Amino acid sequence: MAILHVFDSPPPGVKPDWTMEQNWEAFTPEEHETWDLLVSRKAQAISAYASKAFVDGLGILELSKPGIPDFRELNPKLKAAAGWEVVAVPGFIPNDAFFRHLSEKRFPVANFLRPATSLDYSEEPDMFHDMFGHLPMLTNPALADFLVNYGHAGLRAEGIGAADYLARLYLYTVEFGLVIEDGRLRGFGAGLLSSLSETEHALTAPGVRRIYVDLPRVMRTQYHFDRFQEVYFAIDSFDDLLRMTDEADFAAIYAHVESLPPLEPGADCDSDVPCKASY
Repeated sequence: MAILHVFDSPPPGVKPDWTMEQNWEAFTPEEHETWDLLVSRKAQAISAYASKAFVDGLGILELSKPGIPDFRELNPKLKAAAGWEVVAVPGFIPNDAFFRHLSEKRFPVANFLRPATSLDYSEEPDMFHDMFGHLPMLTNPALADFLVNYGHAGLRAEGIGAADYLARLYLYTVEFGLVIEDGRLRGFGAGLLSSLSETEHALTAPGVRRIYVDLPRVMRTQYHFDRFQEVYFAIDSFDDLLRMTDEADFAAIYAHVESLPPLEPGADCDSDVPCKASY
């Protein structure tokens, strides 16, 4: 399936900030059925492997209710729980628009759903990935504040050509991050929890490397687009992740990382601290 939702400029019906009306009434009965099927298929991964913060957020936002969520019903719940709102976008949007939305507590959600023939894989993030994968974690105050910090850092990084480093931080935390809860390793990244097989791989496969988040290390580490990751990064708590970004001198980190060669996804690094916790 070719990627179809990448634009150079806002298409017709899309505002200059890349937002658009969700137009919930336009979704077909088949699309609502596909959403319900996706939710039911992910239930096993959620119940077995997900962070408690994710499970709690799923309940707060009632994302398991039948049918594609209507933003008119979803946003009041998200606003009350976290001070955030969701906005519909046509697909991939430019970095500066994405960072600005996060910095202002708006989470962009792609306004299309993968077809029923591609339940296990979507070549680009769709509304299921964006809503079901990301929104539950926004109800965790520390993770939500981390994303605000990330948005502000992204706007600054755009101005100095360092956005690729931040993209790696996003991928290895928000998309594929692990957290230790009650002494056990759990997944909280949206990319993980949208795939039962990769969640099992990340948490249980014997050959996988699991190490603690270190900002320069993460920003040096390249990643796979088309297969499971070889290394996953863990945190002791979401408060720890927030503290890292609160205290970080990002400009100094970028300069340090730029002076070093990038790391292949499975490479070792002298600074690595292995995560001893297990699933």
